Amino acid sequence: MTSERKDKEELLMSMRHTMQARRALTAVVITTGLVLTVGGCGGDGGEDKSNAKASSTSTDKGQTHEEKPKEGEPQPPASDTVLAEVTGGDDNTTLTINSAVRDEGGFLTVSGKLKNGKGGSWVPNSWRGDEKELSNNGSSMAGASLVDRTGKKKYLILRDTDGRCLCTQFSGAFKENEEKTWFAQFPAPPTDTTKVDFQIADMPVASIEITDGE
Repeated sequence: MTSERKDKEELLMSMRHTMQARRALTAVVITTGLVLTVGGCGGDGGEDKSNAKASSTSTDKGQTHEEKPKEGEPQPPASDTVLAEVTGGDDNTTLTINSAVRDEGGFLTVSGKLKNGKGGSWVPNSWRGDEKELSNNGSSMAGASLVDRTGKKKYLILRDTDGRCLCTQFSGAFKENEEKTWFAQFPAPPTDTTKVDFQIADMPVASIEITDGE
């Protein structure tokens, strides 16, 4: 029984690795067109919204609920490091970024936490962005983008051939003061780019430092 169980576990691990590899390959194929030239050094959305406030912190707020990742998706690290934290938008939402890691496959994975600051339940429908291709990614991080001010490039979120973003899609509404983890993957900027601006919906811009993965 022990040998049989071991064989099954090895098979499951192999299947998971295969799924991850296929998904990554799909993302690579459709990366073309997800990097845009930004006019001017400021990019678009480089200024904070008038009804939003931005704040920086080096203390982890902790988490009350963790969004369950889909099969093959990278999980946000359990880290006390806070690269950026912004609060704003019409719903007084708090977005925390804990990591921005560039890997050898040409991807940049940004991850963190999202907290509902509204007085009641909240569904981030508008966060999927305005792109028609991403219209089926409701309540997700699909509308996120990165701006490299120095290189004057804007990086859109990666998606597969069916238009599904390589990002967290939240299940159900956020309860009052509920916090969930998230991730979003982008084409990686050049290695000499170490700082980018993270943008999504009507939230203030969050400037983050990129680290290289192992």
